[in-house]
Amino acid sequence: MTDSPGRPRRSGQPRKPSQSDREASQSDKPDDPDQPDQPDQPDNPGRLATSQPPAKGSDGTANPQQLTAVQVLRAASEQLAELTGLRTEGISRLERTDAGWVAEAEVVEVARIPETMSVMGLYEVTLDPAGTLTGYRRVRRYERGRTDSR
Repeated sequence: MTDSPGRPRRSGQPRKPSQSDREASQSDKPDDPDQPDQPDQPDNPGRLATSQPPAKGSDGTANPQQLTAVQVLRAASEQLAELTGLRTEGISRLERTDAGWVAEAEVVEVARIPETMSVMGLYEVTLDPAGTLTGYRRVRRYERGRTDSR
């Protein structure tokens, strides 16, 4: 390990940046100083990042982009897990409404061995048309191995 010809660098010392290191770091900067850096994450973490701009309605105002069922399921699962700390086992219901979407998610509330004795929770999750979670509530609790008596 050498910083300059003939002088070994000690292992505890930081390496000085070379000319090529400085050039590489400058090439990462945008070419146009008037253009702001684009953030990697959306401004609203609950909102889904989409690659297409929102569609325009007949009156010229922006309409929320139509999300696919898969995108809505992912959004419901991820946001519920973030809020509750519970991992979603599955989505048993998904329905489009006038206000957006309603889903029912099954989560493990208390893990037990054997798994058939784990306590499950069924949560109703509401999302707006853009996929942002607007509310959730636990509908019922049950043991994983038990069937409904309904």
